Amino acid sequence: MGLKIWLGDGLVDQQDAVVSVFDHSLLYGDGVFEGIRVYNGKIFECEAHLVRLYESAKVICLPVPMEIDELTAAMEQTVAANDVKEGYIRLIVTRGIGDLGLNPFLCKDGKIIIIADNVQLYPEELYEKGMKVTSVPSVRNHPMSCPPQVKSLNYLNNVLAKIEAIQSGAGEGIMYNHTGYVAEATGDNVFIVRNGVIYTPPVQAGSLDGITRQVVIRLAEKEGFKVVEKDLTRFDLYVADELFLTGTAAEVIGAVEMDGRTIGTGTPGPVTKLLREKFFEYARS
Repeated sequence: MGLKIWLGDGLVDQQDAVVSVFDHSLLYGDGVFEGIRVYNGKIFECEAHLVRLYESAKVICLPVPMEIDELTAAMEQTVAANDVKEGYIRLIVTRGIGDLGLNPFLCKDGKIIIIADNVQLYPEELYEKGMKVTSVPSVRNHPMSCPPQVKSLNYLNNVLAKIEAIQSGAGEGIMYNHTGYVAEATGDNVFIVRNGVIYTPPVQAGSLDGITRQVVIRLAEKEGFKVVEKDLTRFDLYVADELFLTGTAAEVIGAVEMDGRTIGTGTPGPVTKLLREKFFEYARS
């Protein structure tokens, strides 16, 4: 039995959830999306995700054919229809049907697509033992191109970096910006711990302002940690006491090796473990 997918203004069977080959989301990656977790049947940080979606849409002059409260209700309906208790929502806004030219203002009938299903990005043992990460050659998009804070359907920059990470045998790739500072991982935000202080690159370094990132910063500060947003170099990551990544699908996961160098003790550190524990308490509260 297939999923029920929200397409446009209502639920349809999975096999009927189709868009036109002339939709600019397919032709040009012209649209925006959000990945959102569901815990205990509840949509996690729903408002924050939708605010970011609408901001991304505004930047690329994309009309969202629903108000926030309507979109929230549509997601809740989709989650319920698929009986998702612990899972993941992929929320997409397409530009709509246009011609083979670039002009987005000729497009009509943009679609809202909502998929609610189960997801597991990494095996559980990887959270216990930690993962390997590597520096990748693909540089994060220049801020004067498509702003990195826009979560657009054109994710090729990240896809290329993911290819490079996989081909090098690592679980994730660390991306740098055009000035050589750490931006983010291919799908996650980057944190390090050094002498009891938590550091993470600022959004201006080319990272997405991750929702999980925001939550982890709040939780860390609540636990009494000092959290500093600053430019980080590859050197900073090599000599860190702990290195961990955060993201909607990854949640909080420790990295124990980078570019062949052991991070800290070679196992997920106490701060990483504490924040992962506190994150799950918060997510299921």
